[in-house]
Amino acid sequence: MPDNSDVRYLAPAQVAELLGIEADEVVELVHAGRLRGARLGSPARWRIEQLSVDEYLEDQHEETRRMALWRESNEASFPELWGRRRP
Repeated sequence: MPDNSDVRYLAPAQVAELLGIEADEVVELVHAGRLRGARLGSPARWRIEQLSVDEYLEDQHEETRRMALWRESNEASFPELWGRRRP
């Protein structure tokens, strides 16, 4: 059985502040499988794994980087891509 003693959990409000979104949107990300979370405690309240937030931010960063490269390649002219045609 894996050791979960060093797993850190955050409240949706904490995650929302980190991501710049609403707490309801954080719960939606959990339901969509983009963040790992569970209802813990009594009464049960949502808690999100810190590691999954870090992974989500890395994924978002990579997606943004790829989109920027895609836009850059679409804006490049053909001579820039294929070199100048020689007469």
